[in-house]
Amino acid sequence: MKETLKPRQVIVNRLQVLIGLSGLLLGTIVYLVDRPPEHTYFVYISGFKISLYNTLPNIFGTIGNSLPAFIHVFSFSLITAGMISCHKTGSLIICLSWFLVDCAFELGQKFNSLFLKIIPGWFAGIPFIENMKNYFVYGTFDIMILL
Repeated sequence: MKETLKPRQVIVNRLQVLIGLSGLLLGTIVYLVDRPPEHTYFVYISGFKISLYNTLPNIFGTIGNSLPAFIHVFSFSLITAGMISCHKTGSLIICLSWFLVDCAFELGQKFNSLFLKIIPGWFAGIPFIENMKNYFVYGTFDIMILL
């Protein structure tokens, strides 16, 4: 008797993904309210006046300076783990991987001359990635973001 293969059921942890997306929304609010539009790539290139900077009071205060860096890693970790629906070991590997990506970007701001050499020229024509050079040139290294 021939055994039929059943398609693998994809299980997504919707709660993790939802919390991760909520975190990204919170980070977006920081950029829209507490950051000058010319300092935020997606706000600056949008072509619309979506920034609420100087329209609303500074909501996040000093925590708004480092909150987006934390919330990106937190949210991407949750979304990735939720989409893969892995257990503790897999989640730990995902969190560690995103932390290492964050470390690389933060260290890229400190040692930008090295990182600028490895950015390919064709990145200039791709939306969002085209901003990578400016991220390393104008970004500010902050060890507190990694702690």
